[in-house]
Amino acid sequence: MRYFELFNLPADYNVDLNLLNQRYLELQRAVHPDKFAGKSEREKLLAVQKTSEINDALAVLKHPVKRAEYMLSEQGVDIRAEQQTLQDPAFLMQQMELREALEDIQHSSDPETEIDAFESQIKLLDKQYSDKLSEQLIAQDLSVLEVAADNVRKLKFIYKLREELSRIEDSLLD
Repeated sequence: MRYFELFNLPADYNVDLNLLNQRYLELQRAVHPDKFAGKSEREKLLAVQKTSEINDALAVLKHPVKRAEYMLSEQGVDIRAEQQTLQDPAFLMQQMELREALEDIQHSSDPETEIDAFESQIKLLDKQYSDKLSEQLIAQDLSVLEVAADNVRKLKFIYKLREELSRIEDSLLD
């Protein structure tokens, strides 16, 4: 099943999330298992399976990293289960510095300001890699798709930092 086709959306990294949610609700109404209560066991099972597929597709298309991985896999570059490490020393150094800054937030005299500054930095990096991916993921050139795969790997780091920041923020501000 092709996820973008399922939701009748263009295969584009920049998804209209409102339209995605609207199409999701339409699909769910059409195949919801309750609508098949009086039908055969086979039809009930198919409705449950279709509902599950729609939920899986929604989860992938809503999340930028999962969406990018999916788009790459659709073009023959599957990095979803890989354990490959990045070979970009400048990026890895930047990540070490960001992790140190993240740890310093916990000991800051003004953690709220530090959290806001760190969040701004993360948003900027997210936008930087997402903007590149938007162009790269529509390429038909394998070398461009390999660069896109590296940008997805980098974006994964950014999302992990965002999750860690959220945990720190919760522990400091609660």
